[in-house]
Amino acid sequence: MDTASLHESLLEHAAADEFSGVVRIDRGGQPILHEAYGLASRTWGIPCRLETRFDTASITKLFTAVAVLQQVESGAFDLDTSTIGFLELRDTEISPAVTPYQLLTHTSGIGDDADEEAGESYEALFVDRPNYSILTTADFLPQFAQKAANFAPGEGCRYCNCSYVLLGLMVERAAGVSYRDYVTANVFEPAGMHRSGFFRMDHVETDVAEGTDPIVEDGIVTGWRRNIYSYPPLGSPDGGAHVTAADLVSFHRSLIEGRLLGDDLTASMIEPKEDLRPKGKGMHRTGFGFEFEVTATGEVASYWKEGINVGASGILQHHPASDVTFVVLSNRESGAWEPIEMIEQMIGGSDPSDDRR
Repeated sequence: MDTASLHESLLEHAAADEFSGVVRIDRGGQPILHEAYGLASRTWGIPCRLETRFDTASITKLFTAVAVLQQVESGAFDLDTSTIGFLELRDTEISPAVTPYQLLTHTSGIGDDADEEAGESYEALFVDRPNYSILTTADFLPQFAQKAANFAPGEGCRYCNCSYVLLGLMVERAAGVSYRDYVTANVFEPAGMHRSGFFRMDHVETDVAEGTDPIVEDGIVTGWRRNIYSYPPLGSPDGGAHVTAADLVSFHRSLIEGRLLGDDLTASMIEPKEDLRPKGKGMHRTGFGFEFEVTATGEVASYWKEGINVGASGILQHHPASDVTFVVLSNRESGAWEPIEMIEQMIGGSDPSDDRR
């Protein structure tokens, strides 16, 4: 691996104002590249550091998946439990046949608050409803509980953020604490993620990257905008936890080494479940949080979880054959994708960015 050339290329991208963030690449559990690039705050001209915490967007779903499987191990509910029955939800269009397995694998068919597959904008949800009014997991329910299903449970596969909101509610009901408190104590702490947390946009927190995106007019960048009105001000089961790149690598290592789940569910977490759509020479499949590239012979070539939102993008990806894990975190919506492609080319893998969330 030519990490020196990669580093120089990333420096050039940062100098051209095309990337700001942190890149971490590990091989065999040891870092071979760990560098920060660009600005964490455009307001104050503060550079990114290795200790900078970034909004992970949908990468947060991995933490939710682990929390759910921990509750399955504890006997609180099963993967085939009726979610609506367990939560005792009333006045909803969500089928009582929907299960945690289907929610984890995006095969429940439930309506999403902003349907990404249909091109709906998440920001548009907050034109009439203040984003700052959504602080608890239950606050999300009015945004999707009455939406019609896209298909019957188990009869398709369609990416759905709100499936993880329901999973977060199940964790809360089973554990008797808030989702954020549960994940902090039962995922972050045992995984050694000592810098990670759920930080409010309207509270002062040190070493948290400022999410910004360029304002483009007629192809020219005329300024920058903050993401403070683009989604709720506090992370939730479907997205928004803040982590460092090192903490995200630590999460993955803790997961595969069995420090978060027992043997059976650890194995289940990192194996593909359902077909999503063809991808490259293999098959793109979904699982419990992760997505997978499966070769024509049925082997897992790589698995990953990516996240994207206004002022945030990133990925955690692992290649089992070479035991290479890499993380890219950026405080721009488009920031992570070119570095991901560069890393994939360097290690000889394929780029999952065509299916980024």
